[in-house]
Amino acid sequence: MEQELTERIGCIRRQLEDAAMERWGRAPEIIAVSKTVPAPRVNEVKNAGIRRLGENRVQEILEKRPYLDASFQIDLIGRLQLNKVKYIIDKVAMIQSLDREALAQEIDRRAQQHGLRMPVLIQVNIGDEPQKGGVAVDALFSFARFCAALPGLEVRGLMAIMPDLGDEAALRPYFMRMRQLFDALREEALAGVRMQELSMGMSGDYLPAAQEGATHVRIGSAIFGRRSTAAPQKNLKGEHA
Repeated sequence: MEQELTERIGCIRRQLEDAAMERWGRAPEIIAVSKTVPAPRVNEVKNAGIRRLGENRVQEILEKRPYLDASFQIDLIGRLQLNKVKYIIDKVAMIQSLDREALAQEIDRRAQQHGLRMPVLIQVNIGDEPQKGGVAVDALFSFARFCAALPGLEVRGLMAIMPDLGDEAALRPYFMRMRQLFDALREEALAGVRMQELSMGMSGDYLPAAQEGATHVRIGSAIFGRRSTAAPQKNLKGEHA
């Protein structure tokens, strides 16, 4: 099984290199999205050079973290409720789904309590989809300035989930727009903002993401296979997440 994972990851890496090296001089780093994947299987990707994991749910992070290899960086990539921040503020290396002022303030408050400066990515609702989290494009710069003023946060870049269009040509303008926003914010050179990471592209669209300048791609099913159909876990208040 480990050999199979290694071969899949190697194939994806070669594809990313072919897609990005000529234009950008480097390939995006793979963040292995490990939601619903048991810890022993997740640990198998370490030998393939995976260093970062993406998890969607706080409860799953807390349950799996003691069994994961300590060398992994665990990023929260799912939408974060305010009342869950306290549980993971010192358990994850980065929060990739910062999308509203109240959440920024809560992360800042909890981070300062722990003597931390939490790395975050601002999630952008690039498709303007009401069912998805993320900051509206026209509010991004003002939100970045708001976050930059909070001492418990360090803005490291942007994250986006693309619209489910199923068509690479239709998706490409969204990836291009995300790269434009990333570059524009970097040129702003805001104190407290270090534009280093552009996290976009998943199992179904990582190649156009790489071509258009992603620094990180979040890949789950293309590495681990189809997701488990197990019943949803309960969250920390006993409600289904």
